[in-house]
Amino acid sequence: MFFIRSMAEHPAGPFTVFFWAPTSKWLLSGANLMNLDKPTDTISLAQTTALTATGVIWTRYSFVINPINYNLAIVNFALGCSSGYHLARKIKADYLNK
Repeated sequence: MFFIRSMAEHPAGPFTVFFWAPTSKWLLSGANLMNLDKPTDTISLAQTTALTATGVIWTRYSFVINPINYNLAIVNFALGCSSGYHLARKIKADYLNK
């Protein structure tokens, strides 16, 4: 019971926006992770670049803000890695293989 109570009362707990924002962002990361074999001709370079940059920037920022939000850091790291993978595949297919 102590763990549940301490988690509920945490400054980034489920009764704050600091919990629900990264939790909903898992949908974006999950979509990227489920489409790892997506054809490169259907990948948007601009969108994938924006998602990669967002993941990298917010991963760093989640350790700077107070309270430190590890859920936000993990979801943005996953988003940055999966989007970076798609970005590398897109660049390789469109620019390096010609």
